[in-house]
Amino acid sequence: MAETVTIARPYAEAVFKLADADGRFDDWSALLARLNTAIAQGDVRACASDPNIRASQLTELLVSVMGDDVSPEAKNFIHLVVANRRLAALPEIRELYEALRREREGVVEAEIASAFPLDEAQLKALVSDLERRFKRRVEPRVNVDKELIGGVRIAVGDEVIDGSVRGRLAAMSTALLKV
Repeated sequence: MAETVTIARPYAEAVFKLADADGRFDDWSALLARLNTAIAQGDVRACASDPNIRASQLTELLVSVMGDDVSPEAKNFIHLVVANRRLAALPEIRELYEALRREREGVVEAEIASAFPLDEAQLKALVSDLERRFKRRVEPRVNVDKELIGGVRIAVGDEVIDGSVRGRLAAMSTALLKV
């Protein structure tokens, strides 16, 4: 069976093209977020897996859950996802769409693991340094990891900057073993 990301990619690219054509990135981001929230609800998930419910009924249910401000394009997207039985791929569709959007807007996500909580000034300085290094706007996601002992470990894409005490100790250990 194909991986979910492989299934999700064409849908995410199609949504991205629609959003790009109209300049409605925020609207599509909000819609995909609301769809994911709706699908996560037990009642909706039960309806989605019920073989007695037709695709048109499930589409109408999802559109009604989304509210009155659903565009015709969004209704078509929901219908397409339901008719092709791709509701399980919605989290990946959203993730891929957001990645395409960030790329278009020149934004990178930085996963920052810190041994201790960072205050506003520290985070601002760190983000500023990362923006200079990567020459793009940085959206930080910070979490506390007590196992780092001290310092921070930053992952931006496939690049990792390990400034943690734990990482430095591991590097020193490796260097000493080579001697």
